[in-house]
Amino acid sequence: MSALVDLWRRASPTGLALLLLGVAAATIGGAWIFEALGHAPCELCLKQRIPYYAAIPLAAATALAAQRGAARLARVGFVLVALLFISGAALAFYHSGVELKVFAGPTECSGALKKAHSFDDFRSQIEKMKVPRCDAPTLFVLGLTLSNWNVLISAALAAAAVAGWRRSPAPPRPAPTESV
Repeated sequence: MSALVDLWRRASPTGLALLLLGVAAATIGGAWIFEALGHAPCELCLKQRIPYYAAIPLAAATALAAQRGAARLARVGFVLVALLFISGAALAFYHSGVELKVFAGPTECSGALKKAHSFDDFRSQIEKMKVPRCDAPTLFVLGLTLSNWNVLISAALAAAAVAGWRRSPAPPRPAPTESV
């Protein structure tokens, strides 16, 4: 554990941006794997992916900016990534509360429908449709739902983005001018 803490303390802005990129991509990859295994995401689960989709290319651009010495651009990138993951953590927290029946969930969920050629086809599609409920988690990993995990992961990624911002050199301040 101390080696991990030491690695965290020594991470450069480029390293932190690459960490953000890797963890975000792995998280989305994991969600896609669970989906491929038959765990259909609910409406809130799909919305929780949006910060990741935006942060992945942004983290890549931030890593490139940090590597090339464009500290001001890297700092802006880290702030934007932090804001994305803070909003993602807030949405995941809300979803966790919906699962626990603390908050009211969305009034509607939607599923994909194929084009119906007749009313009977349409009715058949609706009867077969299984829309995942936002307040009924179907998958627990180590005792936590995926939205619970997303609160933790998003908060950690936001903290890593803030650390990257803090470790990026601040632009030089203009020298004070003398006034007469």
